[in-house]
Amino acid sequence: MTQLLSVVIPVYNEEENVDRAYERLAGVLDGGLGLDWELIFIADPSTDRTEELILALRERDERVKMLRLSRRFGQPMATLAGLQFAGGDAVVVIDCDMQDPPELIPTLVERWREGFEVVYAQRRTRAGETLPKRVVAWLGYRIMTRIAEVDIPPNTGDFRLLSRRVVDNVLALKESHGFLRGLVGLVGFRQVSVQYNRDPRAAGQSKYSQTFGSVLIGLNGIIGFSRYPLQLISLSGIGFAFFAFALSIAYGALKLAGQNFPVGNPTVVIVVAFFSGLQMLSLGVIGEYVGRIYDEARQRPKFIIESSYGLAEGDVVRKAAVR
Repeated sequence: MTQLLSVVIPVYNEEENVDRAYERLAGVLDGGLGLDWELIFIADPSTDRTEELILALRERDERVKMLRLSRRFGQPMATLAGLQFAGGDAVVVIDCDMQDPPELIPTLVERWREGFEVVYAQRRTRAGETLPKRVVAWLGYRIMTRIAEVDIPPNTGDFRLLSRRVVDNVLALKESHGFLRGLVGLVGFRQVSVQYNRDPRAAGQSKYSQTFGSVLIGLNGIIGFSRYPLQLISLSGIGFAFFAFALSIAYGALKLAGQNFPVGNPTVVIVVAFFSGLQMLSLGVIGEYVGRIYDEARQRPKFIIESSYGLAEGDVVRKAAVR
């Protein structure tokens, strides 16, 4: 029996790239992999013709399938929705903008057949990205590499192949924030990298702020997979407490030695402002973790399916009810 490869593609306002993505992917997947395949587009409700074009592709090729979410849940949740409804023995996650080349998929499949459960694509270059985006990515990956409690390889995105076993274990996790790189690192199994040069977008513009969006993704990864910021607050508090204690002893000793101290209003203002800022920053970090706990405690669904094309309706209802 021929194995099935599922390709999961989250989309939002990608009308300029849908046909290009299909043509390149179909050319690769029909090019001698020896696998049956399906393309699953997961559409955050778009304001352009993205969904119309996907349905037109489905009329030509029934291997094209689509899930439409009830509102915009964002790319991480759309990706998890695709994983949940993918039926393949292996699943490839790829963006619709074709910055990640479909021509790398045969290499991913080859390494999977060698026994690796996760084959992640690792970028050598990042063409088409702005300098601030590259700086944020460079800094973010190095911070996560140092403080994350799981292995999150640098210069990787969601472009990767996952075995059926890895997909099932990722979906079994109850976390409501879908940082796929961290979740895959958390479940473990045999993993290997394949390096490649990232291309510029095939067409159109990115639908989120490249710099600010990357910062949010990085914070999601740090908060979700490291307690280091909380530990840093504790260590900072201990350090400043010792500093204040030592300073008070020094002032007392100087006073006993007969030294006179003028009233230092600027010094007082600076010190108060500094420690007030430090307290606000600490409360903000703690608030991020408390907010994450609040989100997990509510157990809201990660996504809601409005409609599906190419998947059995009963199967969609059953899977969409899983949190």
